[in-house]
Amino acid sequence: MEQEEGRRKKEPAVVVVLECVAGSSKAEEWGGGGDVVQEGDVVEAVRVGLGSGAESLDPPFKGGRAGLHKALHKAFKRGDTSVEVRVRGGRGLQACILPHPGGGRKQYVLRSLHDPNYVLGFGDRLESECLVLQGTRGTRVASALSKAQLQDGYVAYPWEKKMRDSLRIPNSSCHLSMLVLPKALDMNACRYESFEDTLARASAWLYSSQDSGIPVEFINVQSEALLTKISGETASATVNSGSLSDMSNLVNATLYGFEDYHGVDIGVVKAARLWYSSTAGEIPLEILLQEGDTRLGFAVSRTEEGFIYISSVVDDDEDNEAPSTRSGLRDLFRRAKEASKLLIISRVSNEKVLPWMISSSGAVRCFDTISLSQKLSLHRLALHPIQLHLLMWEKPVGLAQSIIFPPKLPPQLLLPQVPQNIIESIEPLDVEEDYVGDQSFRFVDSPVSSWV
Repeated sequence: MEQEEGRRKKEPAVVVVLECVAGSSKAEEWGGGGDVVQEGDVVEAVRVGLGSGAESLDPPFKGGRAGLHKALHKAFKRGDTSVEVRVRGGRGLQACILPHPGGGRKQYVLRSLHDPNYVLGFGDRLESECLVLQGTRGTRVASALSKAQLQDGYVAYPWEKKMRDSLRIPNSSCHLSMLVLPKALDMNACRYESFEDTLARASAWLYSSQDSGIPVEFINVQSEALLTKISGETASATVNSGSLSDMSNLVNATLYGFEDYHGVDIGVVKAARLWYSSTAGEIPLEILLQEGDTRLGFAVSRTEEGFIYISSVVDDDEDNEAPSTRSGLRDLFRRAKEASKLLIISRVSNEKVLPWMISSSGAVRCFDTISLSQKLSLHRLALHPIQLHLLMWEKPVGLAQSIIFPPKLPPQLLLPQVPQNIIESIEPLDVEEDYVGDQSFRFVDSPVSSWV
């Protein structure tokens, strides 16, 4: 009996201490100054609840931490969440009882009424461990820093307002790109040229566009994977090449495959996405229409690369100005011709009309001039303003429709002059005639700039 009592005396005493669950945002919580309790402080008294139902607990606490949690649970259950804690040294904590979010059932924490960000809990510790917990201010800050984690979440964003007010062209992207598919080597499109060949074709398209007088500049090029279903010899030749040893062979390959969980052979075609931009951005142009307008006064054509451009504009309309003259399109056309550039139409009513894909057969996917003729004719007949966007070769100054800096470099591409017969061939048209036969446009659906 005496030996057992002696052994108990030698055992270090276990005390209930405060442990920090969530650190405070106030500097005094880390400095230990004032009357603020700190992590590692030994609890000397706890008063749970208010009024006649209050319960005062003094050390040694029966059951230690678990006993205190039972008292907290009783108070929380009856709706009395007030608690006061006094620690060694005379400092105190006024807090409210909250369930521990990650502590399980009947586990609670204390939220400081002085600073709601400061959350503490009870813990069973040895006296020696209390000194380690308390440490110095630097130790506590370093410990908190090692445990601190950045939180993330979702915030609402006014997309509709931003897309309407922030973009130069409301609700429309300013990014221009061309998707170039690899060239097929057979009619069944089972074999393709290498990715290097696809990149070369993308570069050829861009450089040819620049040589034609189209004001575009290179931004970037990237590979783009397109999924397709494959079978037969194509599947056996590509699906089996998916081992690590064959990875180096896939770098320049434009078709490789894999088998999904259902045993279906899936092919991946590697295309090239060419990103480019206008040399000086896009400029809006509004063509207002009036009663009595029988023509718009300009013609359009399409280049080999798929760009639609203004190919001619009426000049001698002093007596009855055409819409192209009133809107300033004629002046822009003259400036473009002086700079040896084509006046490219990029959008009609905010809808892009630029080419967007080169197929595996080599054909350029683009808009045709016939459908554009019909759309613009309907605008004229309905007297609805025509909204165009044009690719610019230099930054405009002042009124964008009429003032543009002259070119700094001598012209490299000489465009042919407008023959007189184009003006003579444009005759007034009765409004009642079919719009498809409207002679106020000269739509030449040919791969080069054609004059008629």
